[in-house]
Amino acid sequence: MDWSSVPVLVTGAGGFIGSHLVEALIEHGARVRAFVRYNSRGDIGLLKHLPPRQSQLEIYPGDLRDSAAITRAMKDIAYVFHLGALISIPYSYQHPREVVETNILGTLNVLLAAQENRIKRVVHISTSEVYGTGQTISMREDHILQGQSPYSASKIGADKIAQSFYRSFDLPVVTVRPFNTYGPRQSMRAVIPTIITAALTGETVRLGTLASTRDFTFVKDTASGILRAAEIPNIDGSEINLSSNSEISIGDLARKIIAIIGREVKIIAEDERKRPVNSEVMRLRGDNARAREILNWQPTVSLDEGLQKTITWIAEHSDSYPLGEYQF
Repeated sequence: MDWSSVPVLVTGAGGFIGSHLVEALIEHGARVRAFVRYNSRGDIGLLKHLPPRQSQLEIYPGDLRDSAAITRAMKDIAYVFHLGALISIPYSYQHPREVVETNILGTLNVLLAAQENRIKRVVHISTSEVYGTGQTISMREDHILQGQSPYSASKIGADKIAQSFYRSFDLPVVTVRPFNTYGPRQSMRAVIPTIITAALTGETVRLGTLASTRDFTFVKDTASGILRAAEIPNIDGSEINLSSNSEISIGDLARKIIAIIGREVKIIAEDERKRPVNSEVMRLRGDNARAREILNWQPTVSLDEGLQKTITWIAEHSDSYPLGEYQF
């Protein structure tokens, strides 16, 4: 698909995956309207790391819970990439109402506005957390959905609303479920930057449950899969995993990162960082067969290569990664 001068809206554009998607769209020539959550500081989040592209990038502050703002933001737009959400699981334990309102009602607002503006396709970004602890070795898209945290429950709700708009109103929607995405710009809310920061400058790395496993995909690969979900014809209504078909325990991941960096660092499991027992997702490993089949997509960056790129970026931006602060 030729993205040259195609007008697109990206919600959650100032976030980790969102900023990389915006960057990829601009590189492909698209005209991007970046919907970012308003704040009085004029902070555009991680978009600050992109090179200036004034002719291709328009910043549009607002709130997903404001239906009028979403409708205005979508005017004259062809494609919508809906990444906007409150994504922190620990935060969802403390503020479940805000998480539900933002993630479910915000998604409803996006879908209603897309219907009104006759959008060519909405790519709705879900999460592997909707599956909960794996009931099979590799999770396909038909794996049961389990709300093991207020966050995952809110994303299940958002997914089902997106599915209902496709089934009820023929709204062109594709749902993409990235598994654990990592890479440059990711905050210490996530496990990989937490480990890297400690391994670069500290004596200990403090984590939660070490035995749980995750399926990691480098952020550039995730962004390319999201783009493909907008480009491929005749896949409306599909739900598609973006994963690596592999898993690694958090403990083994920490040991791998420490070995790459080459410093003596002790790993400590802290109760403060553990989820409630019935909320902990012990195993996440995705099956990406559908992505390979219908998107012609699979990861191109190995875990070792991606970790090295991430380590280099964090080392060069150490002022953004304060050691010892538990971010959620």
